[in-house]
Amino acid sequence: MTAQTQLSSHNHHVCTWWIAYTFDNPLRKLFHKPQQIFGDYINEGMTVMDVGCGMGYFSIGMAKMVGAAGRVIAVDLQQKMLDIMHKRARRAGVEDRIMPHHCEADKLGIGGPVDFVLAFWMVHEVADKDNFFVQLRSILAPNGKILIAEPRMHVGAEELDQTIAIARDKGLQSCETPAIRFSRTAVFQKI
Repeated sequence: MTAQTQLSSHNHHVCTWWIAYTFDNPLRKLFHKPQQIFGDYINEGMTVMDVGCGMGYFSIGMAKMVGAAGRVIAVDLQQKMLDIMHKRARRAGVEDRIMPHHCEADKLGIGGPVDFVLAFWMVHEVADKDNFFVQLRSILAPNGKILIAEPRMHVGAEELDQTIAIARDKGLQSCETPAIRFSRTAVFQKI
């Protein structure tokens, strides 16, 4: 295996469901509080999307924020993640606000408009970022925003800059870089 192949496979490896327990656990509430992170972006009644929702930590938090009139589309490539998320949402009393959606590796399969999109610690796993940002832009409401957060331990500043450049090339403008623990971030809106 060449160094380039190793790098490529590392950058696009999808986190398996059982590894998610290492960071999606009760201790996460100390560092990643949905109300603090998304308070400037999410209001009651909105339609929001959590791409790469995993076990639903942020989907559940956002479901509480959008209220009974809102909706969260929880998108993941792995059905096991969606199954765990659904059980957690039921326990949290918000399962009626969350629509689980099993996507394909190269196709989200979601129609818009969506007011807010979260892609938390997952964009580095996407093989075709050009296609990914084209799809996100196509479903984003006119005043909607996309927040990407990448894990500092896996994604360097240069890699995030490359991701931002791809998003800009696809018609998105970087407008903010909110501070989120252990993360490199960018918020986008349509140009």
